[in-house]
This record gives sequence, structure tokens and C-alpha cells, in this order.
Amino acid sequence: MDGREFEVEQLLYELCVGYGFCIPPEDQRRLRETPPLGVDAFTDAVLKADGYGDMSYTDTQRMVREVVGRHMSSWT
Repeated sequence: MDGREFEVEQLLYELCVGYGFCIPPEDQRRLRETPPLGVDAFTDAVLKADGYGDMSYTDTQRMVREVVGRHMSSWT
């Protein structure tokens, strides 16, 4: 597992343990191997994988986006 995969794994762990967004293993693998490049795209991918429809402009979407943004801001 390279550095980016580890960073994505840490992000997904926080979303699952801290916020209850525990996506299926196959989706986790896909996000680790080819993570979406932007905060919004990654947020949408997580919500979709967890079974949510369009979550635009909801408190849930904003909460997930904040966690994703915080993690992605430290990625090199």
C-alpha cells in the first residue's frame, strides 16, 4: 500500500468510526486505488457508496465534505 492509499484508508476509517459512513469493502478498495481528485467528487463517491442519493446542500453532505477536505488538504 502506497502513501496515498494509506491516506485514503485513514480518511475512510474516520468517516466510518467517527460518523457512521462505512462503505462496502469493494468500494473502499476502489477509492484507495483510484481516489477521486477533488473534495466534492470524493465526497459524492463516499455518499453514493454508502447508499445515499443526491445529498447536495444537506448537513450530511457538508459534514462529510469537511472531513474529506481536511484530509485531502494534507495530501501531497
